[in-house]
Amino acid sequence: MDLKIYSRKGKNKVNFDISFLNHEVAQNIHDYHNSYPMYKETPLVDLKEQAKLLGVSKILVKDESYRFGLNAFKVLGGSYAVGKVVADRLGIALEDLPYEKLISREVKEKLGELTFVTATDGNHGRGVAWAANKLQQKSKVFMPRGAAQERVDNIAKEGAEVTVFDGNYDEAVRYANDLAEKNGYIMVQDTAWEGYEDIPRWIMQGYMTLAWEMYTSMEDMKVKPTHVFLQAGVGSFAAAATGFLVNMYGKDNLDITIVEPSTVACIYESAIENKRVLVGGDHKTIMAGLACGEPNTVGLKVLLDYATHFISASDEFAAHGMRVLGNPLGEDKKVISGESGAAAFGAISKVLSNEEYKDIKEELGLNEDSVLLFVSTEGDTDKQNYKDIVWDGKYQSL
Repeated sequence: MDLKIYSRKGKNKVNFDISFLNHEVAQNIHDYHNSYPMYKETPLVDLKEQAKLLGVSKILVKDESYRFGLNAFKVLGGSYAVGKVVADRLGIALEDLPYEKLISREVKEKLGELTFVTATDGNHGRGVAWAANKLQQKSKVFMPRGAAQERVDNIAKEGAEVTVFDGNYDEAVRYANDLAEKNGYIMVQDTAWEGYEDIPRWIMQGYMTLAWEMYTSMEDMKVKPTHVFLQAGVGSFAAAATGFLVNMYGKDNLDITIVEPSTVACIYESAIENKRVLVGGDHKTIMAGLACGEPNTVGLKVLLDYATHFISASDEFAAHGMRVLGNPLGEDKKVISGESGAAAFGAISKVLSNEEYKDIKEELGLNEDSVLLFVSTEGDTDKQNYKDIVWDGKYQSL
C-alpha cells in the first residue's frame, strides 16, 4: 500500500480568476439541468456512525450513483457543454433553451447533422453520447485499451459509435481530437490544452450543479465543511468543485485535498513542480475514471492556487473505500461507490483509523471538530469488478 501527501501551504499562488465558477453561474446551470424531466437532486449522505468511529464531527458523502439514471456525475458536464455548443450555433442564450426546446424538431432542423466526438474511460463518454442522442445527433466515442466491456456497452446503448483505442486515455484524446479536426466534428472533452479551453470550461461549469446541490443541502443542515476531499483524473471536476466552494466559503475557511491513483498522479506531481507535469505509460489502476496523465490546463491553475493538499494513493485504498461505503455501520445509509468514486473516502478513512498514517492525519489537521465532505462520483459502473472487490476481497487492504 502506498500513500503520500504533499502540502501547498505557503507556496506561491497567482490568484487565478475563479469567477467563472461563482454562485450566480452555478445557480443558472442548476436551473438548466432542472429543466430536464429526469433531473433529480442526488443525496448528500450523513454517515453519523462512521464519523463516531473515525473520531470526527461529521462525514458527508454526495452519492452520484443516482444521477440521471447513468450511475455517475459526468453527464452534468457533457450535457451542459453540448447545450452551450448548440446555443452558440443557433445564436440563442442557453437560458432560453430549456430541455424541451433543446430536443425539439425545430432545433434539430436548424442544426442539421452534427457529430460529437470524445475520448473517455467510461462515464464522460456515456454522458456526451446520452446528450447527443437526446438531440438526435451522432457521437463517436474512443476508449483506452483495457476499458471494461460493461462501460463500452453502456455507451453504445446511447447510440454512439464506440471504438476501444490501442493506447492510454491521453493518446485516445489526441486521436479523437485529430479526427474531429479533420472531419469537422465537435470535440467535447473534459480536459483542456493550449488552444482548446472553451468547451472544457463549460464542462467544468456543468459540474457545478453537483456543487450547488451540496452547498444548498449543507445550508439546510446548517453545516459548513472544514475539509473537502476530491478525487482527480485530469482535474476538471476537482477544480470545478474547488472553485465553487472557495467562492462560497472563502479560501481561508476550507482545507481542500486532491486524491489520485499513485500510478498516474499528474496533479500531485504538478503540485510539487508548480507547473503542468505529464505522466505517460499505461496508467494501470482500478480507478479507471482517474487514469489520466495530462492535467486540464484550466483546472490545474485552479487547483494549484486553491487546493491545500495533494495525495497519491494505491488501489488498495479505493477498494477499502468501496467496501466500507457499501457496508455501513448502524443506521448509516449504504453508498454503492465505484473504484474512482471511493478513492478519496478510502484513503482518508485509513488515515483516520490507522496509526501508521498519523503524520498525514496531523498534516491535514483532522480532529474531533472536523466536518468532512466527499463526493462518490460514480456507482458500480463495472459491476463485475465491483463484486470482485466488495464480495471477494480483490485488492485487499491491510
